[in-house]
Amino acid sequence: MKLENSKIGIIGLGYVGLPLATVFAEAGYKVIGFDLNPTVCAGINAGKSHIKDIPTKRLQSLVEQGAMDATSDFKRLGECAAISICVPTPLNKIKDPDLSYVVAATEAIALQLRPGQLIILESTTYPGTTRDLMLPILEKTGLKVGVDFFLCFSPERVDPGNERWHTKNTPKVLGGITVACKDAGMALYAKVFDCMVPVGNTEAAELVKVYENTFRMINIALANELSMVCDKLGINVWEVIDAAATKPFGFMKFTPGPGLGGHCIPLDPHYLSWKMRNLSFKTRMIELASEINAKMPEYTVNKVALALNEQGLSLKGSRVLILGIAYKKDIDDLRESPALNIIRILQERGAEVTYHDPYCPIIAHDGHTEIPQLPLYSTPLTDDLIEQSHAVVVVTDHSGLDYLGIASKSKALIDTRGVYENKLIN
Repeated sequence: MKLENSKIGIIGLGYVGLPLATVFAEAGYKVIGFDLNPTVCAGINAGKSHIKDIPTKRLQSLVEQGAMDATSDFKRLGECAAISICVPTPLNKIKDPDLSYVVAATEAIALQLRPGQLIILESTTYPGTTRDLMLPILEKTGLKVGVDFFLCFSPERVDPGNERWHTKNTPKVLGGITVACKDAGMALYAKVFDCMVPVGNTEAAELVKVYENTFRMINIALANELSMVCDKLGINVWEVIDAAATKPFGFMKFTPGPGLGGHCIPLDPHYLSWKMRNLSFKTRMIELASEINAKMPEYTVNKVALALNEQGLSLKGSRVLILGIAYKKDIDDLRESPALNIIRILQERGAEVTYHDPYCPIIAHDGHTEIPQLPLYSTPLTDDLIEQSHAVVVVTDHSGLDYLGIASKSKALIDTRGVYENKLIN
């Protein structure tokens, strides 16, 4: 399979697809990005990035060199020697996987599929998706996998805002439907990524990603439960965790928070849970950890209510200031952010909510957010705003805020991230 001077197609130009397209273009390939959103395509073709981890200057240089362009014309998939699929794989309301985007992308590829093409799914999903869902669609063309075309799975490992580990230097796991598929995928990706990690088949590669985030989700749930235990015992949870973390072996530090956020950790374990339910196997640790983490926004609101009670106030009618609404510090990503649930619960209980976040200027109606009163806009963080608020809640610990100054002006302060010197201020 010859890939030199080939065109590479990337379907989906979001947090995963645009960084992937960028590293391919920087490796010398001509990249065609595919996205249903014409605004996204127009922005990329103008050299403007909509993803914080890809600076506009970096993207603009590639576009001007002719190394990358974007389109909503999926007929151009036929131009590509290799195609990576980076589309969303959300959960529906009952936490079952919604693979409609993967199916649509696969069907679009099938219409243009030709001998020699390599297809790689990057979207996180349950073990068996590539073989059981994608392969039949592609083989309906009459072409045979491993002979006429090649099919792999390589899980994305994007960590928005991480300056040390990024798309190119994060080890890249890859598995193929056949050995020939794996070899084709390795031949391409090894020219782009610093470190390749081949596994036996697509199912193993799919399970790698789900396991990674299930591991994190379960350990975060343990830290969250420890936080509640410490509250009951009157012990400083941050002191306990920091002391435990001094052990040089057998311990990995996880910290509590107001709930889980991002596209991966709150969702990925449920792909595995769903798959195993279909095999009459109950993933009890996943279910319990999910239950604990899901309670954290309400637990946070209850701590706000207790802090207000000490002032002789109720939640209803009280002014509550939320500091940070992104799902983690120093990024602009609101996906699955626990702040959204905290704001929703506060509003439902009658609180007057304002927020400050230098990265997220607006919470708008998007068809998913269930906050009663929208839109909400980030409010400048002034002394008057802090002093007029009955309670201030640190939900996302963005860098650059004067947290000690905020504490000195706050009537009540609920710190869900342990940003203060004494680790917890109530």
